[in-house]
Formats: sequence, structure tokens, C-alpha cells
Amino acid sequence: MDDADLARLTGARRILVKGGSVLTMDKQVGDFAQGDVLIEDGKIKAVGRLADTPTDAVVVEAQNRIVMPGFVDTHHHFYQGILRSILVNGLLNPDYNATINGPITAAYLPPDVYAGSLISALGMIDMGTTLAVDTSQVSHTPEHTDAGIKALTESGMRVVYAYWLGQGDKMQYPQDSRRLRQRYFNSEDQLLTLALGSVLDPKIFAYARQNDLRIVSHGVDQRREPRLHELQKAGLLRAGDELIHCNDLSDTAWRLIADAGIRVSLAPPIEMTMGHGMPGIQGALDHGIRPSLSSDVDATMAQDPFTIMRTTLTLQRALVLQRARQGEKNLPPLLTARDVLEFATIEGARCAHLDHRTGSLTPGKQADLILLRTDSLSAWPINNAVGAVVNVMNPSHVETVMIDGKVKKWRGQMVGVDTARVLRLAEEARAGVLQRCGFKRDLLE
Repeated sequence: MDDADLARLTGARRILVKGGSVLTMDKQVGDFAQGDVLIEDGKIKAVGRLADTPTDAVVVEAQNRIVMPGFVDTHHHFYQGILRSILVNGLLNPDYNATINGPITAAYLPPDVYAGSLISALGMIDMGTTLAVDTSQVSHTPEHTDAGIKALTESGMRVVYAYWLGQGDKMQYPQDSRRLRQRYFNSEDQLLTLALGSVLDPKIFAYARQNDLRIVSHGVDQRREPRLHELQKAGLLRAGDELIHCNDLSDTAWRLIADAGIRVSLAPPIEMTMGHGMPGIQGALDHGIRPSLSSDVDATMAQDPFTIMRTTLTLQRALVLQRARQGEKNLPPLLTARDVLEFATIEGARCAHLDHRTGSLTPGKQADLILLRTDSLSAWPINNAVGAVVNVMNPSHVETVMIDGKVKKWRGQMVGVDTARVLRLAEEARAGVLQRCGFKRDLLE
């Protein structure tokens, strides 16, 4: 297919992705060593070896490509996109909380929120992530909040906007959620949906229950276990809420989470390097919870879903195998590459409460999918498609990205993005924020 046909592809009602290795992440549909995906009006119409396809469908040849759902990142601070790698050696305490969570975030103006959120969203799409949860904590004023939502809307990404607190006396959290819902989130049939951010705060949970909002709660660890029990006793926990991190939790806490039907988001690379505590992967699995995965902050670590998957797989296997070497019996099963790929796709969609719309290549769902190029020196030959995605590939293999049936990346290039403008806005925003808060960055430290 010639690049000149991109315009025809973009406006097509029907698209046929033909001849790729299809990983649907839907056990009922199955996978196909060589198969097709038919898209109609932005939705997946059919998947498999399709013999009878519409003659008016625009064909995307997918030979030597893996076709799969886009990745899902269930916890990322989008506004911090202008702070990439600024705290690569930092710890959660005191470094992150004393700098980024404090004076740096306080120095953001609405245009800075826009610039950071835009480059984060586009960077995620570029790496194959089609759905993410924006754990926004920069709602200093309604204008800050609006700027972030504007950037997410312009990006064309599917995002759960977890409206959260900010800093200063002009903050209107949580009550401004009513305005946000009416202005930006008044339909379920759109790319952006609304949730409410929290840190296991009973007052915020009660507000969410009164206003029928799903909770995305941060900072869940052993120290805050008493709050979990308090929320349970008050009847404020609800199935479908999301808890982030869940480090070093007791079996009692894990049972509470499992019994309540709450979803879990783990960020193993960040948690291990910043000192959050041991990632809760085994605790979740031991209690029948299939976790989702997330990137957290790219001030310290990249948004790269491949790194997150490999870290999760390697960590769990290392911990279990070490127990085996020490003579322990009745060990939990080792994670497989497919397990982790599910965490990064369909389980992420479940955590975001959007598995009815995305997360798998299931007929009837929205066409959020990616094509990974396999005929490269760093990936070829492909002997196991799932293993190649999880254990071998990296963002450079993400060739094509579709969200809601719309082409967002084509043949390795972002579509409809003024990259020079996005980079310029990010650089200007970073300079302004750091100048206002007095933070000195050292390029060569």
C-alpha cells in the first residue's frame, strides 16, 4: 500500500487488515498465525481467516506484522511529560515528593499542563498505547484542568481522566467534577471518560459514591491498610474501583480487595527503582486478582509498555525461582509471556472499566489496535508471536496504531501531528516551570 493512499485509508468506512499474525487477547475468538481483521465504522466487524470480505474495504497488508490490541496503561501522570528523565536517580521520599509533588507541580500554569499532557499522550500512542488512565494531580484551578483535558482531546487517545487535587486556594476539587462531567464527559460514547482520583480518602470516596463516579486511588501500601478497612466498614468500596501500587500488603488486605471486586494497577519498574516497596504482583495473583500495568511517572522511567511487561515477567519469575532454590515447595505458577500480555491489554481495559469497548480484538468492540513489524534485524525470525512481543520487541517495532478505527500512526510516522510544535511547546513549558520554582537541571549529571 502506497503512502499516497493514507488519505483514502483515513476516510474509509471499511478497512481490512489482511494477512498478519493476529493476537486477539480474546480466548473465545482465538489467535491466528495468519488472519484478517475487518473494521467497519470504527468497530471490529470480524476476525479470522476471512474468505468473504467487502470489495470496498481499504486493504492494509499485514504480512510480517503482529496485529493485536493496543496497550493499556492504567496509571500515568500525563502533565509531567515535560519533566522526562529529570529525576532518574530519585526516590519517592524525599526526592519526588519534595520536588515534583511540591514546588515543581505548584509552578505549572495551564499552558504547561497542556504541553505536558499533549506530549505524554502522543508519546504513548507512538509506543503503541491506545488507552491510558491520566492520574491528574495538577488541578490548581479549573483552567489547569481544562488545559489537560484539551490536550487529551486533541491527541485522539482513549483516556480515563481521573480528576484529582491540585495546589493553592483556587483549587475546586472535588466539586468541579460536576462541571467537568456536564461539559466534557456527558456521553459514554466518546474517547474520554471521567473518574475521581484519591488517596484512600473516605470523604472523597463518599463524594464519589454520591455522584456515581468511579474511584482511582493512589498511594496504596502497607501504611495505608487501616484506611482500606475503614472504607470497607463504611460501605464505600465499590467493584470496578482502581487501586494503584498495592505494595507490601498483607493477605488480609488482598482478600479485602479481591472480595470487593476492585481492580489493581501495578507499576513494577517505578516501584522498584523509587522505593515504593516490593511490587504486589504475587500478592495479587495469590488472591485471584489479574493486575493491570502502568508507567506512573516518566520523570524517572519511560512510558514504554515493553519495558513494563518484561520487568513484571522477570520479577515474578525471579522471586518464585529463588523460593524454589531455597527448597520451598507448593510454589505458585510462573508467569508466562501471555499472562503479562493480557495484563498489558485486556486486564488494563478491565481496570479502566472499558473492557466492553476495547482491550481485545473482539467483534463489536472499537478498533483500537496496533501492527508490530517483525521483519527487522532486531526481531526476525519470529518463532513465537506472544514471546516476541513481550520478550523481544521494543517501541521501534510499533509501525501502525489505530484508535477508534482512526489511523494515528502509519508506517512508523505519527499522523496529523505537528511534531515540531509539540516539541517546542514542551521545551517552553519546561523552561517556564523550572524557572518559576527555581529547580536547576543538569543535562550531564
